[in-house]
Amino acid sequence: MSKNKILIVFAHPLFEKSFANKILAEHIPPSKNITFHDLYEIYPEFDINVKYEQELLKNHDIIIWQHPMYWYSCPPLLKQWIDMVLEYGWAYGKNGLALQDKIIFQTITTGANMENYSTKGDNLFTLPELLRPFSQTAKVCRMEYLPPFVIHGTHKMEEEAYYEHGASYARLLNYLEANEIDAKKIQQFFYMNDWMQSKNI
Repeated sequence: MSKNKILIVFAHPLFEKSFANKILAEHIPPSKNITFHDLYEIYPEFDINVKYEQELLKNHDIIIWQHPMYWYSCPPLLKQWIDMVLEYGWAYGKNGLALQDKIIFQTITTGANMENYSTKGDNLFTLPELLRPFSQTAKVCRMEYLPPFVIHGTHKMEEEAYYEHGASYARLLNYLEANEIDAKKIQQFFYMNDWMQSKNI
């Protein structure tokens, strides 16, 4: 089969201060099929080129929104990107079929540990519950939304753990590029990390 083309739509307004995301970015495999698209670098004035972004989306099979959790959501530029790029009549609506059947998921970093994202934790909700606006956006656009690849506890992480997560991210991207993806199977898992563990990826 032909290889999947992957678009990583990355949004971090303080990328230079994020060791976790720096390591993740450094571990992205050097492949012509994988595009790392840094929104804050390309659009420092938030002047998004909608047609260019739509063309990028059309030319890729798998879309990844990579970002830190900012107040239970994404950084503002990614939200603006979603608002502007996913237009009615193009991404959704009766004739908005441009993204139909494409795969999408999120790569998320959080400062807090996983136990904080539960009914008994400080944040009261699980991460997938907090990400429902994103999963619903994908559904409206007729995309296949997969569980997130998550790195928790980045504020108190040992340096070695950052690199372990980076290596895991590289393995995930290599697998997604080279294999046919069974979205329904992956959707049964809580996190993408759990699915990877089940597959020994």
